[in-house]
Amino acid sequence: MNRSPRFTSAARPAAKPMLTVDAIHTFYGESHILQGVSLTVKEGEVVVLLGRNGAGKTTTMRSIMNLTPPRRGRISFISRDITGRPPYQIARLGLAFVPSGRRVFSSLNVEQNLRLAARSDGASGTTRTTAYVFRLFPKLAELKTRRAGFLSGGEQQMLKLGSALLANPKLLLLDEPSEGLSPAIVGSLGEWIRTLREEGLSILLSEQNALFALRLADRGYILEKGRVQHEAPARELFDSNEVRTYLGVKFPQSA
Repeated sequence: MNRSPRFTSAARPAAKPMLTVDAIHTFYGESHILQGVSLTVKEGEVVVLLGRNGAGKTTTMRSIMNLTPPRRGRISFISRDITGRPPYQIARLGLAFVPSGRRVFSSLNVEQNLRLAARSDGASGTTRTTAYVFRLFPKLAELKTRRAGFLSGGEQQMLKLGSALLANPKLLLLDEPSEGLSPAIVGSLGEWIRTLREEGLSILLSEQNALFALRLADRGYILEKGRVQHEAPARELFDSNEVRTYLGVKFPQSA
């Protein structure tokens, strides 16, 4: 007997737009990478960017943070125009970026990494602490004196996410968080994301693992060659023609 996939429940209908990306064009040198990308993330939503390698997912994230500044277009966050603002100012407004790869201070231990990331002037209404991170990731509490360079890939992902949460963001940008992780850790990652969503944190998630991402998301965008080719609720994207066409993915009926 076939089972329907388990999806995250829909965001509140009255939720306001938190992040709006309006027709941005981003270049690397003369290479035109993003060609008019537009998207929105509402309060309390998990939104996923799907696409093959080179589709423009990471560049979209970097453009939002102005790490790779768009040449044209507009980006607003909580009704403020953040286009062209320095990344540190964008972060202080409540945006936190968790890049892909191993981005930790490898010579410092877990607790030192977290203390370095901790801030008491977070932009959200709550203040997350190191104790909060240890409750969310009990494994980090066990490893708090271990140097970050000796952590596994999954443990480093916990540390990166925990460090970002200590800035008390209102919106979290997660770039390819499941990359290189074991299936067991990917399952745990999904539970962490659900927990954060239940706490009211908005999330923009960039992923190649469409099956994993769509089960967490409210809505999704499919990028192909720097353009948004399709946008729809996660339920509609699951096993849709667009997912098969642009990502080459067909989900099993029993997924």
